[in-house]
Amino acid sequence: MIPKLEDLPKLAKNAKTNTEKFFNKLRKNQPKLLDSTVEAIHEEVFATTDCLKCANCCKTTSPIFYQKDIERLSKLFRVRPAKFIQEYLHMDEDNDYVLNSAPCAFLGEDNYCTVYDHRPNACREYPHTDRKRFYQVLDITLRNTAVCPAAYAIVEKLKKVM
Repeated sequence: MIPKLEDLPKLAKNAKTNTEKFFNKLRKNQPKLLDSTVEAIHEEVFATTDCLKCANCCKTTSPIFYQKDIERLSKLFRVRPAKFIQEYLHMDEDNDYVLNSAPCAFLGEDNYCTVYDHRPNACREYPHTDRKRFYQVLDITLRNTAVCPAAYAIVEKLKKVM
């Protein structure tokens, strides 16, 4: 079951220690069926998830903008990459380009992305629960359980079946 957005912070906080232990086991063992299991759960959860009703990821977090993302969006806005960076991005503590503020400058009032066809790769892949070698994105998945109700539901279902 997908939790309500208002319940998510408390649920994620209460599950964090258990989830960390579960993810540590997955990291060590790397079960052969992990990717196919997560993919099936991802498909099941997203079959009943409408991201446009939530958009919490766009309202509260920033994707990493890689050079190709910056170039693609700069071309869309018909500005030089340096101008795009100056207007929308800054370098974070990990030396990654991220948005200057939240919510995302490209999020419309209707929760639609105004640059959807040109959005950063990190947005295209969010919440990263349908990736191959899922064990490689466990840290970000743990963080995403506090942001994305679908990611939380996927992880909780995964705990039950693994």
